[in-house]
Amino acid sequence: MKNTLPLILIFACLTASAAERPRIFVLTDIENEPDDAMSMVRFLTYANHYDVEGLAATTSLHQQRRVAPQRIRRIVHAYGQVRDNLEKHEQGYPTEEFLLQRVTEGIPVYGMNGVGEGKDSPASDSLIAAVDKDDPRPMWVTVWGGPSVLAQSLWKVRKTRTAEELAKFVAKLRVYTISDQDDSGPWIREQFPDLFYVASPGFHPGGAYHHATWSGISGDYFHGRFSGADFSLVTNEWLDKNIRQKGPLGKEYPHWEFLMEGDTPSFFNLINNGLSDPEHPDWGGWGGRYELYTPRKQKWHLQKETRPFWACADDEVLGIDNRWHTDNHATIWRWREAFQNDFAARMDWTIKPYEEANHPPVPKLDHADRLTAKLGDEVQLSAAGSTDPDGDALSYHWFYYCEAGTLLTSTGTTGQPVAVKNFDQEKASFVVPASRLMPPGDGTMHIILAVTDHGTPRLTRYRRVIVDVKK
Repeated sequence: MKNTLPLILIFACLTASAAERPRIFVLTDIENEPDDAMSMVRFLTYANHYDVEGLAATTSLHQQRRVAPQRIRRIVHAYGQVRDNLEKHEQGYPTEEFLLQRVTEGIPVYGMNGVGEGKDSPASDSLIAAVDKDDPRPMWVTVWGGPSVLAQSLWKVRKTRTAEELAKFVAKLRVYTISDQDDSGPWIREQFPDLFYVASPGFHPGGAYHHATWSGISGDYFHGRFSGADFSLVTNEWLDKNIRQKGPLGKEYPHWEFLMEGDTPSFFNLINNGLSDPEHPDWGGWGGRYELYTPRKQKWHLQKETRPFWACADDEVLGIDNRWHTDNHATIWRWREAFQNDFAARMDWTIKPYEEANHPPVPKLDHADRLTAKLGDEVQLSAAGSTDPDGDALSYHWFYYCEAGTLLTSTGTTGQPVAVKNFDQEKASFVVPASRLMPPGDGTMHIILAVTDHGTPRLTRYRRVIVDVKK
């Protein structure tokens, strides 16, 4: 039997001292197919990791003439039945009433037909009010369907405010869209060139979903059609066992028709797991990795892109078939075992007491998370002091995330050209390459520490070490 009380207190302190939570406003075309409802269930199990400002039902290409806020409310009600149990495992979960007050809706009109004079909606008004709050934190708008509500908000602010006020409003926004699910996305990017925007651009009828980063979450055999990932972790059978059979919230998780949770990557990088930094999409995380550039025109794009934004990037990852795979989907599926186990554990939290569930480890670096080294230096790494709230044994994995950094090497074709000595130990090291470098010959190296406990299911948390390499 675990000695739970002291560990609960320790874990509560760790949760209370976590990084500042991001603000988030969700736009979802829920009920167009099952995946939005699936994503909403997972989203709510992490509701203590962000401050929810809005849950808005919208239209999209796939649902052009109706919105379904009642489905959001139904899932929130199921969450309300398990919220107190979740709170026993981690602190900070909002109440059902708090979330219901933030459920809203756009007008049941498709795309740019819903943008302009007289096209305001409860959702667009709520979004403007949320951004206008006296809060220095940016507002993340995660777009699971069409972004016309966001487009109307921007249209309204531009029409009714000065250029300086508009610039201030736009500067507070951070947008992550799941492709372009109506014609307002390309319009937003063109009309508001300073807007922080993450997207795999393109329209479904042109085949955009096949190329989209987000399909790496589960699109192995449908949209993405890629190999290398463990598909057994995203089947309906796995979800039946690990999600759907667990209490009232699990019952709200439907069977998928095309793929599991295509919208989930939009909020994955906002989860405080130690891996991602939302302000740096090029650093990568559970929600994928993106780079800042102007995409060239593709046949699945609605129009030519006119400015840089955060778009698809490739990672090179060793798959379960022991082969290397290089594409944008891999920036998400490389983390699949970790994020699926984490979800399964949180669903346990909805129905089990603390001592019967597993909780994530707490990695610690025994040095700064930003280091400086010269070419040829040996860099020492240490995770001494890492702990687990349940007292479980820990495993360590240090690896070089080469795509996330700016040091360019010409060594080989694998995704890990710099070996980490004792990569599976608490203490490790690596040598900064001194040869076969591409210009300019210096830059940053990203080293990821993944600490995994030996509980059930096994849970992983991360720390990132950035090494500034000097000549």
